[in-house]
Amino acid sequence: MTLPYAFVDADNHYYEPRDAFTRHMPAALRHLAVNVRGEGERERIFIGDEPFTFLRHNYDHVVRPGALREMLRTMKKGAVVGEQTGVDEPTQPEYLHRDPRLVKMDEQGIEACMLFATLAVCVEHAMRDNPLQLYANFEAFNRWLDDDWGYAHHNRIFAAPLLSLVDVDRACKELDRVLALGARVVSLRPGPAAGRSPADPHYDAFWARINEAGVLVGLHIGESGYNQLYSTAWGEEANPSSHRQSAFQWTCFYGDRPIMETVASMVLHNLFGRFPNVRVASVENGSLWVSYLLSALDKMKGMGRNGPWPGGYVAGRPSDIVRQHVYVSPYHEEDIPALVRSYGVERVVFGSDYPHPEGLAVPAQFAEGLRGLTDGDVRRIMRDNTAALLGL
Repeated sequence: MTLPYAFVDADNHYYEPRDAFTRHMPAALRHLAVNVRGEGERERIFIGDEPFTFLRHNYDHVVRPGALREMLRTMKKGAVVGEQTGVDEPTQPEYLHRDPRLVKMDEQGIEACMLFATLAVCVEHAMRDNPLQLYANFEAFNRWLDDDWGYAHHNRIFAAPLLSLVDVDRACKELDRVLALGARVVSLRPGPAAGRSPADPHYDAFWARINEAGVLVGLHIGESGYNQLYSTAWGEEANPSSHRQSAFQWTCFYGDRPIMETVASMVLHNLFGRFPNVRVASVENGSLWVSYLLSALDKMKGMGRNGPWPGGYVAGRPSDIVRQHVYVSPYHEEDIPALVRSYGVERVVFGSDYPHPEGLAVPAQFAEGLRGLTDGDVRRIMRDNTAALLGL
């Protein structure tokens, strides 16, 4: 499909350099930093002195954008996946730096994008019990992010600083700092925070700032710690690496469940009732969970009518609250027209996941999955919904 306008992508990524966490880390805390040790094939990432095992990251070579899509198409044709060659490529300048990225965005027809981390959305779980380490790393990382990408570079690249609710006072302090520097979207990990719902009134000072600023909260897929919480109860490994999770773990503990439970908590713990201007976006979590959650929320609100309401009673129909406050970026291979019919086009946004291998090498190809929708609906998904969120 050829569309007569530029797109606004809700899910773009960079690859972090080796010094993303160490460049601005205070010397006294350097021993707590996410750091890189070794050389060549022996190069490994550590969080402080502990090996980081969730992702295996090569700083000099990456898997090409769209490689997973190519692999699946090859398998459908009957070829053996191992026969594929040329899957890896040197890390390209546009994956690391904003000026080459702007040139690439022009080539791709992208007007603007929200930009999320690759490695950094997966490190919070390893530091959950050490707030000093966690916030030192996030604050150092966010300073690097502002250096290399900017929070609203040329009003086109909107990089999302990392925030955590583990310590509400430090979360508010860092939120204030990045808002003062122009952040329009912030990144928050799906899942519980320090033994609480993210919508617990304990965190109201944080959400009051979000509500007043009108900044978008991006709930991007990452290591939410659900394998640590639940896998061992089912006889499975507590902390497998991302691509060594079992099919059971992929189904039950990674992706759908953290985002679904996070949205449910925000609704049923009345976050949006207390803070009606808060908007969140589910990014790279797909959309399989949406239909089930809407039905379950409406039914279970009635079932729980005599139980506690931790954030105050929820007025109105929960599914309507979700539709009002939660934007969803579906995977390109999903039935997006069906999502539009059940959820409404107003809260569906296009995300390419570029330049990751499971995303699209050509972001415009996302529109191929929108056939059958009206031109106006296609434009809303490919541009206007996200443009409005970013204030373009």
